[in-house]
Amino acid sequence: MKKLIMLCTAVMLVLSACSTRIDDYSGTTPELKLEEFFNGRLVAHGMIQSRSGEVTQRFRAEMVGTWEGNEGVLDEWFYWDDGREEQRIWYLTKVGENEYHGRAGDVIGTAKGTTRGLALHWVYQLEVPFRDGTTTITLDDWMFLLDEDRLINRTEMRKFGFRVGDITLYIERLDR
Repeated sequence: MKKLIMLCTAVMLVLSACSTRIDDYSGTTPELKLEEFFNGRLVAHGMIQSRSGEVTQRFRAEMVGTWEGNEGVLDEWFYWDDGREEQRIWYLTKVGENEYHGRAGDVIGTAKGTTRGLALHWVYQLEVPFRDGTTTITLDDWMFLLDEDRLINRTEMRKFGFRVGDITLYIERLDR
């Protein structure tokens, strides 16, 4: 039993050492500032993949971001490939030099994010439709600024600690 515990501990240490950390992006450019990138009109194209990698849904999103001081609103309209439409409104707050909080109607609690260089990382829980009701999943969300007008968003979805799928989207600013 002692050997099994030591083996499990060693495996967990190795796996955690392989994980990307937000500090890995310190000093990279261009620097992501949500109040600059998510200000004005944007468009996104994305997909959801199952844990096996199969594309299960595709979507387009139109967004409008506005900021006043450290407070921002990001209004998103989603157009799904099955004809569904939905809206999410994010209320964003810059709480520190590289720290942001976000709230939305289907977000449980507060999303807390940190930026370093070209990246943002935040983790939050989202209530999503499931069968005849809803379920809560955890989103491990990474955004990477490609240039001042384009960003890639990669998200790992988890339920009970297990990866259930991924979201990938490309966001482009329309206003300069």
